[in-house]
Formats: sequence, C-alpha cells, structure tokens
Amino acid sequence: MARPSRCRSSGSRAFYQQFLQQIEDANPGEIWVVTDNLSRRSSMSTRAWLEGRSRIHHAFVPVGACWLNLQEGWWRTFREAALAGRSFANRDDITYATALASNQLNSRAHPWIWGRPTPPTRPLRRRYVYSVWGIQH
Repeated sequence: MARPSRCRSSGSRAFYQQFLQQIEDANPGEIWVVTDNLSRRSSMSTRAWLEGRSRIHHAFVPVGACWLNLQEGWWRTFREAALAGRSFANRDDITYATALASNQLNSRAHPWIWGRPTPPTRPLRRRYVYSVWGIQH
C-alpha cells in the first residue's frame, strides 16, 4: 500500500481531490479516509468528485472529539522526525525533508494503540500479601 506525502503552500478543494486521486491510483481495493471536518474535505465539489469513485469512503471524526483523530499523534512524530531543530532555505528543502521523514516513518510503521497498555499480571503479589498479613491460603 502506498502512503503518499505531499507538500503544499496552502490547502484547497482541488489539492485535496488531487491527493485522493493519487491515493486511489496507488492503492487497489477499498480505501477508507478518516479525516476531520474541514470544509475542503466535505465541500460540494469534493462530494461530487467522490460520487464517481465508489472505492473511496470518508469517515469523519466527530466535531468536538479531536482526541479520536489519529493524525494528531502521527503529526507530532512527523514534526519531530522532519522539522524539529532544522532551518529550511526554500520549499524544495521542506519537500525533501518531508519525503525522507515519511519514508523513514512508514518503514517502521505499526498500528496506533489508544489508552494505557494492560498492566502485566503479578501472580506472586497475592502470595506476598498473604504472607505479610499472616493469612493462610
């Protein structure tokens, strides 16, 4: 599966549709896009563009539930890998850093897991508590 990254100077409906076209061209089968509710993603022109593409499905993050947006965690990781502590002379430098960081992050990608991991089981804890309190089991 291709995971494209693109640099842009500003966002627009046309750019978003081009980006979706790039994803569609690179990936066979069903495509699910989970995104926020910015107007360019839900505009009339984008919805009309999507009508002819039954493989692409949108799932919008509910308004007021930004913590559900997995992109925020990825964006933080990406900023640290590509942009933190660096100065760029021009747009080409930013484009190169973006492509390099995206490739590096995608090569070691793994599913995001929300929440705290399950604590390890501690079978000896119960035995210790019984011993300290003098309880026979």
